[in-house]
Amino acid sequence: MSLSPGIAVDIVRADYLGGYRLCLTFSDGHVTTVDFKSFLRAALHPDIAKYCDESLFRAFTLAYGNLVWGDHELCFPIGDLYAGKVDHRDGTNDVLEVAETHAAYIREEK
Repeated sequence: MSLSPGIAVDIVRADYLGGYRLCLTFSDGHVTTVDFKSFLRAALHPDIAKYCDESLFRAFTLAYGNLVWGDHELCFPIGDLYAGKVDHRDGTNDVLEVAETHAAYIREEK
């Protein structure tokens, strides 16, 4: 299920299910389970990869209707979370692409 254009929703509840899975409840009543494992395992940027540590992963919070880790070090577009897809390989999430582009830029400067 995906969000309709122009519809605003917030995450109102996030429950840790084990591993890298969270059950997310949205303000419109939609509930989905999101598995972050493949996204995190593929992360090249250390600020993202550090959340492979399950104790850090479990330290997520909800801030203004968004799911965040740390001081907004890791967050995802709400539409991707609503659809339950954060795997960079399916093309629905740009977070890893941005991190990889930044990492490539840093490597080029050295």
